[in-house]
Amino acid sequence: MPFPRGRHFYNSKTAMQIVTQQSPPASHTKYNDLPENLICFSHLRWDFVFQRPQHILTRMARTMKVYYIEEPVISDIAFPVYKYETRRDNMIIITPQLPAGLEHQESLSIQKRLFDQFMSDVVGDDFAFWYYTPMALEFNREYDPSITIFDCMDELSAFKFAPEAIKVLEKELLRKADLVFTGGHSLYEAKKSQHRNIHAFPSSIDKAHFAKARGFSKNTADRVKLGFYGVIDERFDIDLIRDIAGLRPDWDLLLIGPIVKIDPAILPLADNIHYLGPKTYDELPELIADWDLALIPFLLNEATRYISPTKTPEYLAAGLPVISTPIRDVINPYGKFGLVAIGHNAIDFVNLAYEALNRTDKKEWQQQVDFFLAHDSWDMTCDRMVGLMRQEMKSSQVVYNTIAQS
Repeated sequence: MPFPRGRHFYNSKTAMQIVTQQSPPASHTKYNDLPENLICFSHLRWDFVFQRPQHILTRMARTMKVYYIEEPVISDIAFPVYKYETRRDNMIIITPQLPAGLEHQESLSIQKRLFDQFMSDVVGDDFAFWYYTPMALEFNREYDPSITIFDCMDELSAFKFAPEAIKVLEKELLRKADLVFTGGHSLYEAKKSQHRNIHAFPSSIDKAHFAKARGFSKNTADRVKLGFYGVIDERFDIDLIRDIAGLRPDWDLLLIGPIVKIDPAILPLADNIHYLGPKTYDELPELIADWDLALIPFLLNEATRYISPTKTPEYLAAGLPVISTPIRDVINPYGKFGLVAIGHNAIDFVNLAYEALNRTDKKEWQQQVDFFLAHDSWDMTCDRMVGLMRQEMKSSQVVYNTIAQS
């Protein structure tokens, strides 16, 4: 039985009231020919790590009202609710709050009702959908947005604890999407035959932000500092870090970021390995200014097969030499053009670190890096994405008009 369009729903099965929000966000003026509202569905918490979705959507919010819907949080609340947080103009984070003890289908049913109410009361008829997770189709597949975008930033099915249904739902999303972006060239090559309108958008860079690192005074301590920031999870090469630390106990390894999906007890411990925990995006330039080299110590497995690490150009913009394991989207283009050194084991990393520390052409290398990065930015990426959105919407309108007139 359909639920009425009102401020509250009541689910007789779960005997709980479903409230859509605490206070509705204000409406805004439509700025251009894009849809007024962009609804994004993501598997990533907005406040977890500042990465691709945050870079893109904060820029999209310059022209559209952006609602970023996270996966639900289970809490001790009595009634399900959408929690709204305004982070900046036109940028609203929505976190569904669900009570504990719900079965999967019951949870999906409540999520759908919360979403339906949100669309009715807040969004209206002028909207686009932007997906980072195909799982959101389980509660929103019935909608018909002005345009549907799938920003496929990773091969999510290869990640640890990935839902079993994700492969099937991704195929459905690829059929539904008007426009598909991929997070790197390797992922583009793997997906390009699955959609008519697919484009590679590898990791980009906020150069001005990370270039700040060059302006901070560097600690002149004798010990060499090798650093990494990012999520420490099943992609992280624990043995590589342990072996580097063992080969060079007089070097410090500084590891910044949250530890997720792995037991912290398996991480290597040594006097020269330092786990510094999560840091904010704004803190990073000053923190990494003290490093001598930056590391990309990823395993080669299914979870890293198609990744394009955002940290690669960020390290380089900060003026840091970079050593990486042979990740395909790091080898090409960064390794290919001599901007990043590629190592296969701890001995390689130590030897490459020696070379980087003792190179005599640092100024020329930095000029080469700056020239390469000059042709890339998140602003440019978003401009290209918006251009493709407008082009797709225009083409769809032409088709619609032709059909209507026939």
